[in-house]
Amino acid sequence: MKKSIPENLNKKVLAELGVANKRFQEIYPGDRIARQPVHTVYGGADLFRYNTAEKMSNMALEVMRENVNNFVEFAQAIGLPGCELLPQDNIAIKELENELESLNKENRKEHFAWLPYIVYYKVLDKLKNDAVEDFRIDFEDGFGNRSWEEEDRIALQAAEECARGIKEGTLPPFIGIRIKPFTEDLKERGVRTLDIFITKLSALTKGHLPNNFVVMLPKVSIPEQITALVEIFEILEDNTELSAGDLKLEMMVETTQAIINADGINPLRDFVKASMGRMKSTAFGTYDYTASNNITARYQDMGHPVCDFAHHFMKVALGGTGIWLSDGATNIMPIGPHSGNNLSEQEKAENKRVVHQNWKKAYLHTRHSLWKGIYQGWDLHPTQLPMRYAAVYSFFLESLEDAAKRLKAFVEKAARATLTDDVFDDAATGQGLLNFFLRGLNSGAISEEDALLSGLTMDELRSRSFLKIMEGRRKAMEQ
Repeated sequence: MKKSIPENLNKKVLAELGVANKRFQEIYPGDRIARQPVHTVYGGADLFRYNTAEKMSNMALEVMRENVNNFVEFAQAIGLPGCELLPQDNIAIKELENELESLNKENRKEHFAWLPYIVYYKVLDKLKNDAVEDFRIDFEDGFGNRSWEEEDRIALQAAEECARGIKEGTLPPFIGIRIKPFTEDLKERGVRTLDIFITKLSALTKGHLPNNFVVMLPKVSIPEQITALVEIFEILEDNTELSAGDLKLEMMVETTQAIINADGINPLRDFVKASMGRMKSTAFGTYDYTASNNITARYQDMGHPVCDFAHHFMKVALGGTGIWLSDGATNIMPIGPHSGNNLSEQEKAENKRVVHQNWKKAYLHTRHSLWKGIYQGWDLHPTQLPMRYAAVYSFFLESLEDAAKRLKAFVEKAARATLTDDVFDDAATGQGLLNFFLRGLNSGAISEEDALLSGLTMDELRSRSFLKIMEGRRKAMEQ
């Protein structure tokens, strides 16, 4: 076949393109396939103890039991799909529950009350076993400005409690410390607290950090703040028993300048570059960001359009980089106005009404985040945890069957498609479909049995990689 392009020129052009493609792939390797927590709880460093996660779990479970009597009440409190069809009468509710319990799993899924029923019991199970997935020992907003002597003392105490938590296995799967921002007026305090905490922790643990430990830097507005933190990390690693590269960071987007800088461009990519590969995630600070947009206090919440604007910028700027995104928090707590052991029935009812009302508000905020493709958010109090898991579980369960059909069909089609250099030409789409199941499994929303509806084996799912699945399928077809 006659060709117009000389072979040497063809190779030269493609070689140059290959260099550019590889450079692009280094910057945009795709979504990180490791487990991402569905939430982060922030708590004042002065209150942190080695067993804080366990105490928060118990509190969340207690609030759940105090404020809902059954799956119907929970569904109607937060507005789960199908809740309007559920009965109000206690006897009818009990009969409905007995009916659902008598059905096998397949028939139960066809029942109109299946989603509220399964979400309720999954939430209860999560609160009993693994309620707190991620925690930040907070020296910023949740701690406030105190004397240097007091913050020094609490930084030492927090390190001691963290070391004890490592020893006794009581820390949550993800944990970190939030220091004060590297603004001109607070930079020295931020560095000092980090130094005290890490130096003490390293000495107590012989250089061993908790699993998935990160340092949160809030209110980042210029890349030089990230650069300074990385340089501090290097000094700490050189002068403690930590190894080079041990310390990782995450940043908070809380200012308008983190979305559009003085040159009129989005600086988030520059922030990531400044981290020298140490940045793991980026969280959104709802209330500081809305305040920086001059939104009045009454309207400062996650549903405001200025937050959507920032979220879209974050997703576009960081999409494909492997940096996790986390949304902010709902600051209206599901806590009743009355406390004490001798409450009247009227006071108990009013407490329950407030809890239900604020659960629903946070539930809708969380669903809005999930709808935008942001799978993690903040929780400010353990009373928010029932709502958090209800939102996550319902989100995944509602889409389970459709997602399973789509992934199964896609995998079957891809396995027969032409592969070029062992790379399927639509791998990103396949990984996106696979990520639904990985996130659902990690959160506890779906079971391994549910995930098998996708047509994948558990070994394939555990590989967490669409490309590896395709490679295995291809080899099997060639044999």
